[in-house]
Amino acid sequence: MISPAITSTRPRAAWTAALPVIAAGALIAYGLTSSGYIATVLGFAAIYGVFCTGLNFFMGYTGQASFGQNAFAALGGYGSAILTDRLGLEPVLAILASMSIAGIVALVVGYPTLRLRGHYLAMATFALGLITYEITIEWTSLTHGYMGYSGIPPLGLFGYELANEKQQLVALVVIALFGVWISNRLRNSRFGRALRAIAGSEAAAAALGINVARYKLAAFVIAALYASVAGSLFAHFIGFISPEVFGTAMVVLSFTMLYLGGIGTTWGPLVGALIASLIPEVLRSTLPGGLKEGQDIVYCAILILILIFVPKGLSSLGSLWQARRSAVREG
Repeated sequence: MISPAITSTRPRAAWTAALPVIAAGALIAYGLTSSGYIATVLGFAAIYGVFCTGLNFFMGYTGQASFGQNAFAALGGYGSAILTDRLGLEPVLAILASMSIAGIVALVVGYPTLRLRGHYLAMATFALGLITYEITIEWTSLTHGYMGYSGIPPLGLFGYELANEKQQLVALVVIALFGVWISNRLRNSRFGRALRAIAGSEAAAAALGINVARYKLAAFVIAALYASVAGSLFAHFIGFISPEVFGTAMVVLSFTMLYLGGIGTTWGPLVGALIASLIPEVLRSTLPGGLKEGQDIVYCAILILILIFVPKGLSSLGSLWQARRSAVREG
């Protein structure tokens, strides 16, 4: 006989699983019925959601520090730009080729770098991002330096192009959801459990027979692949890239989104990317004229308040609400 408690939780579990898909559908509908500017903002949020999902894989699931994922985003962005412009590849093929390049670079760089720990690893990955940034500036024959790379074709396949922001928004949201689905599948697999063991204690994980170095390298490569895809999507979405796009501001913004949504959670990176992208637009449209000059201060204050009152990120609000309801019922 099936327990009534188990039966009652099944509809709730099904509803919880379907909620992100419903939210994504509502997001697409809102973008399609709004102006092209709103669709662009939501498109940026989806791209950063992909980037932060990969960063979360390395930092949230594995417990490592990386300040250099922007380097792999630059590889993806410039790789797609060069392959589509100079070799005439389809955007999708260029994205896949750029992913391969980023994965190989992550393997070569990660093998010696991931032997470091703590702030030494953080500084080494930060240096990787700075080196890549300087290369994009100085190698003008390939990257056009500060002038940037323009004329990048939009997303498309077999000659069909997504010509406007709203069409591309649908594709970007689908890609972001697919990235989260892959991340969730890996998180709940044996591989993901090994990563969480490493995040808890590398010594204890090694004592259990887990090859810590190999798993850390695998997580680093997966994060690099996500970053490469995000960089490529940015290039095809905007049609223009420059070194500033993949600078330290990208690192700061991605960290903000990751902790705002909830590091180590499945949907946290996507939630954080969406909220961090929409708050400035809401403030720009709602603040009185006299306060618009201090918009950045208000934005930072909101972020600080969220991190103070919801330290585990916005994606944990559902579990906090359920815990509170349970406590009220028991009380």
